[in-house]
Amino acid sequence: MTREQVDMEPSPSHSGSGTHELSGPLVVTIDGPAGAGKSTVAKKLAERLGIRYLDTGAMYRAVALAGHRQGVNWHDNEQVRRLLQSLELHVEQDRIFLNGEDVSDLIRSPEITRETARAADVPLVREFLIAQQRAIAARESLVTEGRDQGTLVFPDARVKFFLVASPEERARRRWRDFKEKGIDIAYEKVLEELLQRDEQDSRRPFGALKKAPDAIEIQTDGLSVDQVVDVLLKHVRSHVGTNSLGE
Repeated sequence: MTREQVDMEPSPSHSGSGTHELSGPLVVTIDGPAGAGKSTVAKKLAERLGIRYLDTGAMYRAVALAGHRQGVNWHDNEQVRRLLQSLELHVEQDRIFLNGEDVSDLIRSPEITRETARAADVPLVREFLIAQQRAIAARESLVTEGRDQGTLVFPDARVKFFLVASPEERARRRWRDFKEKGIDIAYEKVLEELLQRDEQDSRRPFGALKKAPDAIEIQTDGLSVDQVVDVLLKHVRSHVGTNSLGE
């Protein structure tokens, strides 16, 4: 599959599923490397479709925050198991609650970002969160994003996307996000950590970053969020063939 551009119409026969009316919960997955704009695009796409946005990255970050607070050794399965048993996660729109505490802002710091990379390598953590994500998807339609949503978590998702952008563009986006949150960090440092993250994500033994064979790749360099969302929306509509998913 070649990279999609804004002015290209989607093929209704992609994935071999053809166009058909929506029956049961719709799952749309958006995967891609860190900083590709997955979260922002997923939120807006879900809003346009009138369905739920599931921030799986926030779920991993919340677990990492809890482990960081308790000084958990991620290589000690018993410690990790006890941690997970003590956690109650609740995702509500763009907020996430950890044992009743809104930690939506706390989980976005560079420190927790680094901790999340370590926590996400732990099979127990991934199994715990994948089970929760699948349970949510069984109840309601949603747009979900991450690095393995279309390959591991929801291999049978109705529509799958893979967003890509150059490392420099992704680093600029992440650096601007940090600045808006009042986090002082050099662009060069952000780029360095992002390249390290790319290398780690591609080599993870469980849930590695890779494009699903039936995913539609979208190159986002130079495109606005709304332009990317417009392309994704056209593809979703061509797959589900329904007018009930509205603007």
